[in-house]
Amino acid sequence: MNIVIFGGAGYIGTFIAQHFLNTLNINKIYIFDINNSSLKGEKIIFKIHDVRKPINPSFVSEKIDWIFNLAAIHREPGHEKHEYFDTNIAGAENVCQFAEAIDCKNIYFTSSISVYGKSKEAKNENSAKYPETPYGISKYIAEKIHKIWLARNNERRLIICRPAVIYGPKDPGNIFRMIKALKKGLFFFPGSPNIVKSFGYVYGLLESIDFTMLKTDPLIIYNYSDYPSITTKELVVRIKKELKIRCFTPSAPIFVLVLVARLVILFNKSSDFHPMRVRKAGFPTNIEPLYLKVQGFNFKYDIEIAIRHWKTVCPEDL
Repeated sequence: MNIVIFGGAGYIGTFIAQHFLNTLNINKIYIFDINNSSLKGEKIIFKIHDVRKPINPSFVSEKIDWIFNLAAIHREPGHEKHEYFDTNIAGAENVCQFAEAIDCKNIYFTSSISVYGKSKEAKNENSAKYPETPYGISKYIAEKIHKIWLARNNERRLIICRPAVIYGPKDPGNIFRMIKALKKGLFFFPGSPNIVKSFGYVYGLLESIDFTMLKTDPLIIYNYSDYPSITTKELVVRIKKELKIRCFTPSAPIFVLVLVARLVILFNKSSDFHPMRVRKAGFPTNIEPLYLKVQGFNFKYDIEIAIRHWKTVCPEDL
């Protein structure tokens, strides 16, 4: 099997590439990214490329079985509004044109739960879409671009995954930040501790990729998150118990934490403690992976099992 991964040097892309090297009969994996990949080997071909620019079909010399389009600007905050549209929409167009040019009939595209917008109610794949941010809007448009590619040939397959916050070994995101804050005794619940926040262990995401690739449906759209979702309070309680952390975890009004974050940013502009992140952390993201539930997917990882597995593959993190 030959695979192309756009955005393959990123967190999820690296995990996907390594997973396929370990589990599939891989001939070549082409990794396209603007950053260097940590993966090396005779089966890895790395190319520096910005998906905002057209992709030359001559970049690949083998028949490609699957294209994974993970390339995106997603960090919020961190970019100007136009950058989300410039990258996420143009990237989708260029990847689909590349797939057309090389006659690849299978695309796996990572979208986002941001396409649902803000809501306290659980959102499944059939829920209305109300994207509010440049990231969410651009991702929803990118989904449409991929669907147009699919509609042009009845032999094609498209899998669209809308993942919740993904965490795991060497996690650059919110769950690992929470764990580090708990270990330091510096964690405050932003607002109510009883809001539901959906998240997904990276190894569970990999299993969902395998699961959906084995299906034959021409179009699959699915949410990925650990199931069932739990409240922030329950998440913290379970993490503290599993890692034997003893610390006080009070709640604080969101506006107070936002003010503190603004002060921190004044003195340290690179700080992860940012007002926008505080607001996002205080709002529920209750995502239901309905497609996977209906199809009988085995949700192997809750937070405790995930942490135990995490310890086995990257003990220095924890």
